[in-house]
Amino acid sequence: MSREPGSPTHRRYLTGYLWALGLTLIAFAAARLGGANRTLALGVVIGAGLIQIGVHLRYFLHLGFGKSQRENLVLVLIATLLILLMVGGSVWIMFDLNRRMM
Repeated sequence: MSREPGSPTHRRYLTGYLWALGLTLIAFAAARLGGANRTLALGVVIGAGLIQIGVHLRYFLHLGFGKSQRENLVLVLIATLLILLMVGGSVWIMFDLNRRMM
């Protein structure tokens, strides 16, 4: 891996950094200025967060849709599915217990 400032790897990291910074600023602006329409502000923050996950996977973890990287992408997707199932099930159980206790 080349560490020169003009190398393709350096440009790739810089592009990812600029995308991540821009999406973070969009989310902060939506949260700070979205007082009138809270639903729209929440949608913008969630959308920016989901796009930022993709930016991190693409530019920093170097996961793509190429043939050589397909196994890594499948492993990340399976891990994400398992985490979503565990977190979603836990939240569902907590809300159900809260409903039964009230």
